[in-house]
Amino acid sequence: MLFARLRRWATLIKKDVLTLWFACRDPRTPWWFKLLAFGLVAYALSPIDLIPDFIPVIGLLDDAIIIPLGVLILLRLLPRDVRISSTERAEVQRARGKKVVSGFGLFLMVLIWLAVLYYLVQRYAM
Repeated sequence: MLFARLRRWATLIKKDVLTLWFACRDPRTPWWFKLLAFGLVAYALSPIDLIPDFIPVIGLLDDAIIIPLGVLILLRLLPRDVRISSTERAEVQRARGKKVVSGFGLFLMVLIWLAVLYYLVQRYAM
């Protein structure tokens, strides 16, 4: 039951992630916000997670805690007019039923996993 609620919460936060995605593309958004939001959105939309979902409990932490917390903070920092227009664009996108996937997010997660594997091989190689 707890896992079902966590998954439902993660699904609900995806709308806000899409709002941030459109805010990153808006020219009225400050550069520092774009940098923070783009990193979070790329990670959230990446088909690969930093912590894989198949790992019990820990695998859901990034979806259930890290991403929603980052999204809530960024939405509060977003200028009001940009937030309103980005929310409208996100609702239209969700109504179309298209899924947005970040190639940059995939690239970033692959690089992180490769760095972790390289570190482990270097550390534990005989």
